[in-house]
Amino acid sequence: MRIKVVTGHYGTGKTEFSVSLAMKLAAQGEKVALADLDIVNVYFRSRERSELLEKAGVRVISSLLGHNSSLDLPAISGEVRGPIYDGKTQVIIDVGGDQAGTNALVNFRDDLIENGYEMLYVINSNRKETQDLDGALKHLDGIEFVSGLKVTGLVVNTHLLWETKAEDLMEGYKLAQEVSKTRGLPIVYISGIKEALEGLDPDLEGERLEIGMYMREAWM
Repeated sequence: MRIKVVTGHYGTGKTEFSVSLAMKLAAQGEKVALADLDIVNVYFRSRERSELLEKAGVRVISSLLGHNSSLDLPAISGEVRGPIYDGKTQVIIDVGGDQAGTNALVNFRDDLIENGYEMLYVINSNRKETQDLDGALKHLDGIEFVSGLKVTGLVVNTHLLWETKAEDLMEGYKLAQEVSKTRGLPIVYISGIKEALEGLDPDLEGERLEIGMYMREAWM
């Protein structure tokens, strides 16, 4: 699907996933726009790496692009709608964590329904609030309720930053399998650092996406 909405619980690694996916698509020669609607997490947002992304050919749409904090969400709505409707751009919408951040997505609900979308729910079983099936489903339901949109697929993104091992990804994969069976949703991506991905069974469901750790310094 050309339009991808990336959502999930606060702190699951949505932005890192979104940036890594945007960089991969751009490297494949795709026309890519990354819309940063993360108004919740003030520390790790894709707009903070806008220069890196734009050099790679990714158009960054952000209310704080150029460090201009005077622009609010309505000011960028037109910029987001442009790529949604042009039919040729791969659009990635990075949504803030939980129901509060999902409020920003409501502005584009009708546009997304009209043009078709894929809404990915990022699962990180290392987050206390989503470490089991009940927690993961609770937040999934909340996001769907607030946005008026339906999750269409799952992303496994259980990690320990640079220390992530294949075993860590498998813990997240098992939880994603439970969510998948309960809701009938496919596992679309398994994301992680290269070394962890290489240790996984190649028959596992989901496209592998190497995380570039673009939002983290090497020492973090």
